[in-house]
Amino acid sequence: MSRPPTTLEQTTHHFNPTEIGGAQDVVADQSDNTKQIGLIRSHLQQEAKAFSQGDFGDPAQIHGDSMPGLKGLQEGYERVEVCHRERPDGATPTYATDEPALVDALHDWFEAQLSDHGDHAESGY
Repeated sequence: MSRPPTTLEQTTHHFNPTEIGGAQDVVADQSDNTKQIGLIRSHLQQEAKAFSQGDFGDPAQIHGDSMPGLKGLQEGYERVEVCHRERPDGATPTYATDEPALVDALHDWFEAQLSDHGDHAESGY
């Protein structure tokens, strides 16, 4: 995978940890930007599929191989259920597992992305 086709400056990422994993809402900053919304949906659908197959090349390329949570997710990806759903302004991949160590890895992974995306990322809804 390559760097996301979306324009970071035109999106906001919401990282929402939960007791069983978390959800990542990625939305276009302009709700009428249909091109950006399409790019978000396509990219996140590809990322959800890659995660489900244990392919973390894109996050590692963007955030580094030592990204917090990444090693645990690489080892346990088969035990994390990943779902993708579209929303009017973007898309939301959700991650769920019943293994506390993987929940912790997901939360660490979210936290790393929060800090790396800077002003374009927020915790919670």
